[in-house]
Amino acid sequence: MNNIIQIVWMIPVLPLIGFLINGLGRNNLSKTLSGLIGSAVILASFVISACVFLSVKEGNTFIIHYFEFINTVSLNVHFDFQIDQLSSLFLLIITGIGFLIHVYSTSYMHEEPSKDFAKYFAYLNLFVFSMLLLVLGGNYIIMFIGWEGVGLCSYLLIGFWFKNNDYNNAAKKAFIMNRIGDLGFLLAVFWLLSKVGTADYHQVFSHVNKLSAFDISGITLLLFVGATGKSAQIPLYTWLPDAMAGPTPVSALIHAATMVTAGIYMIARSNILFTMAPLTQTVISIVGLLTALLAATIAVKQNDIKKVLAYSTVSQLGYMFVGLGVGAYTGAVFHVMTHAFFKALLFLGAGSVIHAMGGEQDMRNMGGLKKQMRITHITFLLGCLAIAGMPPFSGFFSKDEILAAAFAHNPIVWFGGVVGALLTAFYMFRLYAMTFQGKFRGTNDQEHHLHESPAAITIPLIILAILAVVGGWIGIPEVLMHGGHRLEAFLEPIFADSNQIAVKHELSHATEYMLMGLSVGGALIALLFAWKKFSQYEKAEINETGIGKLIANKWYVDELYDKIIIQPLQLLATFFNQVVEKNIIDGLVNGVGKAVHYGSRQIRLMQSGLVGTYILLMVLGMLILFIIQLFL
Repeated sequence: MNNIIQIVWMIPVLPLIGFLINGLGRNNLSKTLSGLIGSAVILASFVISACVFLSVKEGNTFIIHYFEFINTVSLNVHFDFQIDQLSSLFLLIITGIGFLIHVYSTSYMHEEPSKDFAKYFAYLNLFVFSMLLLVLGGNYIIMFIGWEGVGLCSYLLIGFWFKNNDYNNAAKKAFIMNRIGDLGFLLAVFWLLSKVGTADYHQVFSHVNKLSAFDISGITLLLFVGATGKSAQIPLYTWLPDAMAGPTPVSALIHAATMVTAGIYMIARSNILFTMAPLTQTVISIVGLLTALLAATIAVKQNDIKKVLAYSTVSQLGYMFVGLGVGAYTGAVFHVMTHAFFKALLFLGAGSVIHAMGGEQDMRNMGGLKKQMRITHITFLLGCLAIAGMPPFSGFFSKDEILAAAFAHNPIVWFGGVVGALLTAFYMFRLYAMTFQGKFRGTNDQEHHLHESPAAITIPLIILAILAVVGGWIGIPEVLMHGGHRLEAFLEPIFADSNQIAVKHELSHATEYMLMGLSVGGALIALLFAWKKFSQYEKAEINETGIGKLIANKWYVDELYDKIIIQPLQLLATFFNQVVEKNIIDGLVNGVGKAVHYGSRQIRLMQSGLVGTYILLMVLGMLILFIIQLFL
């Protein structure tokens, strides 16, 4: 264990070194060397993370103190890393999925100039470093540093192709919307510091009784505001679909291994606080359910392959928040893991399709790709089955665990979750059928250039496909094959205090079988319906009307935000610029300058060179001083 403690610092530092080498040497490094350095540092971090995980699995958890980060009379913040079951699991997800995405990128981004290629890998390494810092931090301050770091990196990578102004706008949108959520996080930390005097996890959680019910509710609601920004929940979700502007591997990294999982991790880490705040948990479950349903309905009508997957991520994150809201913390973390497998697979599979189609992303111009892209087709199909919750794929186990907990908590929440699951199966197999089934609908030039992607792309797809199939087997519920939920046993120390406080809702085996049957049966019907409807899809212009038009236009949420928030703020900014800034502030500043200038011009006239005038002024000055002295 001592050896592990001594090298834990290398897990985040290695990606940081990769960032520095590729960033500073971008003008001199070849593409091969840039890709090798960028990928190798993540692989090394993964190896160390695996050693840490094995050590934790044996029962070793520890807090490593490095130095005093902030040391004042009233505040002492340590730069500590906390290694336990939760952080070690996230380390494996971040570095493992991150490494596959780096390898994939060496081929996908190969057409970029050497300088931009190295810069891209530098940004990827910095992204992974920030996320690792977020999950390793032993207090909310260190978490917040990583929290801001992933926000910065998302801005840099979404706007990587900055010559396209639409991409710049998408990057700014992500950055600004996350700043809104980050303010909530920061206020919650300040609140904790004022009440407990520390931001260290173990001290905050051990002194939680010092906080009143109002304090706990306020702090957790503000933390949840932060989570809605990072993890794209209502009302701060609209940045994530626009984030598809970046390179496809970036989309996979944001959606699967970094960024959007930060909010889930933060709430899971703070589980005791949220368990003691039933109001906040209710808010979380409602917002999560509404987000899952809203995003799923939008995905049904999207034609951009990446946009479908983006709204799918928003919807799946909603499921995770439902799990957190009903107290199924293990289920939420379980779904983070399985979602990382199949969503990384789906995004990288979409990237393989886009690569073969010469940059085309509209599914209406695809079709029949299974013939020329057999590996991409098979792996993508497995990913679709996993996200649709078909047994025995990974998504089935994690999704049904959340739905079972939701049913025990509130059947209405369960019903909404099942509706979302049906929509998921429908839109994912609509995507699959329009892309891989039927006849090719693209141009002759595109058809001529169709080919399977190179090994650097297909090998990560194969690995992720295997994980998407078997990744859920560590969480087989007792009702199935008398399975042992090994993940639940592994994470039990993290959620032990919450489990003691929370009200237990036990379901009979018969009820569990019924719930599984309803969700799987409904998803299977939706899957087959989508397959039948779109497997022979013919391209045609469709004028959407009614509810279809609303969904196709994303419920006009962006337009609503534009009307009620952006335009009023722009008018207010124009008013301040034209009236307050130019007339009042500028007028005041310029007025002082003009007054001084005018006064000096008048005073200089007193310097006339006439001795009589000087004597007169001297006498007047003496009289004034005499009068002042007389009356004072």
